[in-house]
Amino acid sequence: MESNYFQNIVNAEYNRKYDKYITYGTAGFRTKSNVLEHVLYRMGLLAVLRSKATRAAIGLMITASHNLEPDNGIKLIDPAGEMLEASWETIATNLANVQDSDLIHVLTDISIKENIDLSTPAKVITGRDSRKSSPILLNAALAGIRALNGNITDLGLVTTPQLHYIVVCINTNGAYGDPTLQGYYSKLATVFKSIKGAEKNNKKYTSVLNLDAANGVGAIAVKEFQRYLMDALDINLFNDGSGSLNHMCGADYVKVQQTMPLNIPSETNVRCVSIDGDADRVVYFYVDENNKFHLLDGDRIATLVAAYFKELLTMSGLSLQLGLVQTAYANGGSTDYISNVLQVPVACVPTGVKHLHKKALEFDIGIYFEANGHGTVIFKDTAKEVIKNHAKNEKLSEAQKTASTKLKDVIDLINETVGDALSDMLLVETILHAKGWDIIEWERSYNDLPNKQLKVSVRDRNIITTTNAERHCLTPVGLQEEIDKAVSKYSRGRSFVRPSGTEDIVRVYAECENPSDVNKLAVEVASLIYRLADGVGPEPS
Repeated sequence: MESNYFQNIVNAEYNRKYDKYITYGTAGFRTKSNVLEHVLYRMGLLAVLRSKATRAAIGLMITASHNLEPDNGIKLIDPAGEMLEASWETIATNLANVQDSDLIHVLTDISIKENIDLSTPAKVITGRDSRKSSPILLNAALAGIRALNGNITDLGLVTTPQLHYIVVCINTNGAYGDPTLQGYYSKLATVFKSIKGAEKNNKKYTSVLNLDAANGVGAIAVKEFQRYLMDALDINLFNDGSGSLNHMCGADYVKVQQTMPLNIPSETNVRCVSIDGDADRVVYFYVDENNKFHLLDGDRIATLVAAYFKELLTMSGLSLQLGLVQTAYANGGSTDYISNVLQVPVACVPTGVKHLHKKALEFDIGIYFEANGHGTVIFKDTAKEVIKNHAKNEKLSEAQKTASTKLKDVIDLINETVGDALSDMLLVETILHAKGWDIIEWERSYNDLPNKQLKVSVRDRNIITTTNAERHCLTPVGLQEEIDKAVSKYSRGRSFVRPSGTEDIVRVYAECENPSDVNKLAVEVASLIYRLADGVGPEPS
């Protein structure tokens, strides 16, 4: 049966023409767009098999997120809107790299090992970002899906979170929401307007917002959102697709460079937002009276959300377990604040949303954000039921009932499936409005430690291995000891290194108490990599 089933999958148009090894990493496959056609074709094939294996709809998103225009990529989305199961990442990597002559054999092997009933119908939901290469790559993926007779729903231009949302809506038969883009916009906008109420402004909070859309597909979503939000949020849209994708703009650029994106006016103390190319990351920022740049990143969003939920839980009288998940990139100032002031449990996991998401599921209410602005809030089904029933309790005081109702309503404002820049932005705006805070008041909740990130080119990134949620370097031998020596010179110093999942670079993170020292520490650790980890190129200065 298996060999006959796969006999029509050979397609000369999508033969493998790229002989380098490509890996399905944290963000799926991501590299130069001109070498990806055979990969997209094969992932179309794999998406059909994954759908048959899970007996559910699978998502296939074509995007390279915050990377520049020449790049592209693909990620598969599992039935509950989560990232592809880890064991299938290995399968995807193997399938992308086999010779064309072995393709039928490998597909047959997958179907047997995964015990897939090939007669099961398959459904694949596709979406793409706004890159020029995306339509070509979509055609390759569609060819793969059709080769195995998969049922296709193509959403066209969508943000990554929108595709995640629609996949889970379809697989829950609408219980999570209406499985359309209109359903997505309507659900979030309706809840936002309901919680916020008729009052646009509150104390120091004003509804005016400058938004940098990275010249990506998120700009399309923001324009559509404005129709649903009406005057509940006054969004001034910049980098709306008329410029180069992610070029000197977008969440990643603002976070790493810690500077204003291109085209955004430097208006004093005006609340600004940047999203990335596929709208799954969001960061806030502003410039003060002295034209000093202030960044409020994923750590700041996480602490704001954690404080809000802690307050609502306390006021409602509910005793659900609230927890926050971070990576090693989280600023030490935020971790201290969460642990010691908010007294909310904090867990640290390796970089990558799949690791944060998995850990967050252990809490009744799990909040996770990477410092880069990628994150969300997850509620256990049992917690949702408890909150819903509690809000109906007639014996509650007025304050308890109000807090319980807000908790119940805010669940529908959150895209639990994945980090969603626009959903997260509406959540932040809801909280700031409730507190009556402007962005300055928000920033005052705690002080960040000065920090710096650098990238170091190496001949082989695999020479660097880490443990303890990537905070400790195992190899090359001796590197961690040298990092420890460097860190010990600086008050509240901390630094770690981790290899990229997609290219031969090593990322360096450094933080310490004194702003004048943080660059010294980062450069010192980067220099150690050049010396001990076969670095290439000019030494950092």
